[in-house]
Amino acid sequence: MIERYCTPGMTAIWSRQAKTQRWLDVEIAICEGWHRAGVIPAEDLKAIQERSKFDLDRCDEIEEVTRHDLMAFVRNVSENVSGVPAIGEGSEGDGTPNPARWIHFGVTSYDVIDTALGMMMRDSLDVLKASVETLCGTISALHKGHGHHPCIGRTHGIHAEPITFGHKCEGWRNELERSLKRIAQARVEIAVGKVSGAVGIRAHVTPELEASICESLGLSADPSSTQIIARDRHAHVLNVLATLAGSLERIATELRNLQRTEILEVQEAFAKGQTGSSAMPHKRNPWNSETVCGLARLVRANAHAMQESVMTWHERDLTNSSLERIVFPDTFQLTDFMVHRLNRILAGLVVMPENMLRNLRQMGDLVFSEHVMVALIQSGMSREAAYKVAQRNAARAWDGHDFRTSVTEDEDVKARLSAEQIEEIFNLDHHLRHAPAPPHVGK
Repeated sequence: MIERYCTPGMTAIWSRQAKTQRWLDVEIAICEGWHRAGVIPAEDLKAIQERSKFDLDRCDEIEEVTRHDLMAFVRNVSENVSGVPAIGEGSEGDGTPNPARWIHFGVTSYDVIDTALGMMMRDSLDVLKASVETLCGTISALHKGHGHHPCIGRTHGIHAEPITFGHKCEGWRNELERSLKRIAQARVEIAVGKVSGAVGIRAHVTPELEASICESLGLSADPSSTQIIARDRHAHVLNVLATLAGSLERIATELRNLQRTEILEVQEAFAKGQTGSSAMPHKRNPWNSETVCGLARLVRANAHAMQESVMTWHERDLTNSSLERIVFPDTFQLTDFMVHRLNRILAGLVVMPENMLRNLRQMGDLVFSEHVMVALIQSGMSREAAYKVAQRNAARAWDGHDFRTSVTEDEDVKARLSAEQIEEIFNLDHHLRHAPAPPHVGK
């Protein structure tokens, strides 16, 4: 079911076929390491490299007996290398040494599983990085095309002061760029493997051999693993994804609010023939943005679940295993889906500058009240007195009077500010003079 909501690149990494292929990559790399150490003969390694393969249906058949998925996989690979069935008549072979005996030599299951997982999470972060970079480019293009439009800034949902739409865009992009830095750091931390054995003491593998095997797979060797790689690494990665999901949700929530009927400053693209509501033909709901917000809850929940898996008993227990089979693929795939969905929303976003200006002017010039206060303070009035002057004129505006007219006619204001100074107070261009310029968007 989850694949329906995910992008092909990320889904490919977490498919069962791809995961099992990573297991095979690790098993072969371990054999190649043992060959470099002088343990596995060249002819045996050649046979392993040429004959190693697996079949998921056959793995399932063997697992009915082993009740252990990794061991079922190892037996399937071994029978393909040796030509002797892993289970059934003749499964013991004739006792003649064969290359299959080296499959899974000197290692434990999680040497394979965790090393493969390090590769999968590393590659997933690469995919996610590219997706977020694309989204940043889309936001930059939106800024370039529409960032100059003035609009009202809101705090607590109430009109505050004028901003530009580009001010929103710049904040979104900068936030996502911080996530890109976190992704890069998390990639380094998670790109580790282990071939340290059942409790991590390297009873059969030297530290040098472990390092060389991991290096051949594009990983660093964990310097202090137990039977598993410590889960603080994995929890950190999911927290990075949860933070990214929170940023995506923040943008999507802003878009939802800006699409309210009484605001309507932007709108998601609405295709011909699209249905907004089964009962109300007029509806155009921000359902894409709502989807992003809903999925962010799952990503956060998964990150919390992974935090619970940092603690394990002694050198390991099995509490993390079942959990990770869900939260790792789901979290990566959902986060990447959210990035792509938000990118699609913003790429097709309908921006309505006339409505932005209408909303900005809805309260007249009341939104310049701080400028009145600041100008009076600069003229020598105390802050408390300046605040009271601005506030009493603002109160009249809430009652229906024009704020600018009230300020202009106020005796305390006229005694301190010239007509030119008052004109500058209510000058929108002056207020927005430091608004962020559109970024350069390459071809």
